[in-house]
Amino acid sequence: MSHPLMEKPNAEQVLFSASAAVVMDGRYLAPPQDKDGKIWARTSAIVQADASELYALWRDVESAPKWQEQMTSVRRIGDVTSHWVMESDGEKIEWDSEILADEPGKRIAWRSIAGDSSNAGEVIFDTAPGDRGTLVTVLQEFHLGKIANAWETIVGRNPKQSVIENLRHFKAFAETGEIPRTQGQPHGPRGIIGKMKKSLYGETITTPPAEKAS
Repeated sequence: MSHPLMEKPNAEQVLFSASAAVVMDGRYLAPPQDKDGKIWARTSAIVQADASELYALWRDVESAPKWQEQMTSVRRIGDVTSHWVMESDGEKIEWDSEILADEPGKRIAWRSIAGDSSNAGEVIFDTAPGDRGTLVTVLQEFHLGKIANAWETIVGRNPKQSVIENLRHFKAFAETGEIPRTQGQPHGPRGIIGKMKKSLYGETITTPPAEKAS
């Protein structure tokens, strides 16, 4: 397994348990507890692709709008820094991000350094059990308050749900070069529970374009 996140996102001490890794010394690590104005999201998926290929896809930050929801553009502004823009219904948030740790084929850690979003995260690429693909695990941290509220308003989802959905899109994009979508497809009456799920999971959010380079 890769080493846990040891840097300091948002210039604060990171707990040992605050790693994208889900297993440490043979024990399952629960996600960090939401507190002190921060919320955490940890999610994993087994992707049928080589770890080096997945690392390269994630590290190519300018391709993120192809698989991350509501991401309008990402532009490199330095060797380890980039400028990110999210936009929906005329509302926009922008921030700069820097890479804190970069281990090719294994791990990337990052944090925002300026702008409208205060977040940090880590992604780890491990060989899946039985050598059946790559286990991709993401841990992401968001500060609550105005920033988180703006994020939820623009994205239309809780930040935790966004992390889960984006990893699902990443898996589909990496495996097939496209992301399945149900938008525009006809369906019958969904009932009260179906309408609640539609609102809860932000099903009106547009699926990323997923245009893989030929």
